Amino acid sequence: MMPLSWRDPRRNLLTCVGLDLLGLVGILAGLSSIWSQPLTGQLGWMVTTITAYLLMGWLLGTYTLLSWRRLPRWTLIQRLGLCLLTTLMLVAILRWVINPPLDIWLVYRSTQMSWLLPTTLWSLLVRVSLRKGRLQAEEPKLILLSSKTEADQTLQAWRKTPTRLMPKWLPAAEVAKQQGPLVIAVSPNLRQHADYKKLLERLEQRDPRECNLTTPLALAERQLERLPPKLLPEAWLSYAEIPWSMLFSPQRQLKRVADVVLAILLLAVTTPLLLLPAALLIWLEDRGPIFYIQERSGWLGKPFMVLKLRTMKVLPPHAPISWTMPGDPRITRIGNWLRRSRLDELPQLINVLRGDMSLIGPRPERPEIEHELEESIPHYRKRHWMRPGLSGWAQVCAPYAASVEDSELKLSYDLYYLKYFSSWLDLMILLRTIKTVLKVGGR
Repeated sequence: MMPLSWRDPRRNLLTCVGLDLLGLVGILAGLSSIWSQPLTGQLGWMVTTITAYLLMGWLLGTYTLLSWRRLPRWTLIQRLGLCLLTTLMLVAILRWVINPPLDIWLVYRSTQMSWLLPTTLWSLLVRVSLRKGRLQAEEPKLILLSSKTEADQTLQAWRKTPTRLMPKWLPAAEVAKQQGPLVIAVSPNLRQHADYKKLLERLEQRDPRECNLTTPLALAERQLERLPPKLLPEAWLSYAEIPWSMLFSPQRQLKRVADVVLAILLLAVTTPLLLLPAALLIWLEDRGPIFYIQERSGWLGKPFMVLKLRTMKVLPPHAPISWTMPGDPRITRIGNWLRRSRLDELPQLINVLRGDMSLIGPRPERPEIEHELEESIPHYRKRHWMRPGLSGWAQVCAPYAASVEDSELKLSYDLYYLKYFSSWLDLMILLRTIKTVLKVGGR
């Protein structure tokens, strides 16, 4: 299968960051030449401003191509304007704190405005060009070639992800009339039917740059970065096939070392600044217990006790088990804020140090709920092949699970993580988690 470069989120991110960086450096060099001001001695402030500008753009979501195509231009201008104002504020604060020498001409607001305003206009031009397909290949039509019954099941699995990249099911006769660029997801079962063999042969003879044949599973894996359980074969992926199962795995050892080091650092930093104030607020709200201890399923399904900051009202000991829904009345006022910022998860760093959990991995679930999920969702037990984590691919990509259907969506991301586990993917998840915490955008 040829790479579908038209929908590669990492390439889109790097493309936009690279073009923004080009604009920042190019415009600053032009201003330096026009004003006859040397850039020597300005390196520190130059790096600070550029880093702040790119970081705020990332935090505000201006590097998400999907958002660019859905949002109106005025919203783009608002986002870029907010990025500009935040950057100017940051630089101003740093200037007051550090109080640099007068020959550092880059710190003045007039200079910053003369530099960042054209850069913002450049960024807007870049995003409009991307939005209109000027800087990237034209997006092909996504077509699903399968039986009507199988198409319903495939599209149902696909709809669970909020995306406009939805394949369209067409009868075989209509598929033959379509012209490129096309990406046709062909059901593996069709290759056994004589009625479809001639059509597939004609499609395979087309220019591969205009007509790309793949499978529904491969298309979902590539474009959605998840593996819908209902599209996976029954014998998909054995424990021996994952890197984690090796007797000695350098990545597994590195992951454990990183877990211990980062957990110690995070506990040292967050305990006085966040945990202690949060604990006090929890107690002041209803004078109830600060921590919440609950049994969860861990590696290979072994139970362990997880430690969290309490975010719900104190319930009777025999209260029935139920899903936590958005706007759940059981959530306290301080608990809602703790959940959104994910600060309620910080005590689980102790579980990480004990080896019950990892920083990155599938979210641990309650054993009582898992019995229902195992019966309803194929391949559910495979998520136990890695240690559960504070954050994970499912947590940063999918909404909070409040039903069996939501759990199936999150499992599709967990299975993707299981198959493609790497230190690089862990780093990406960590960065997305930091972004969620800073934006207070958690569940």
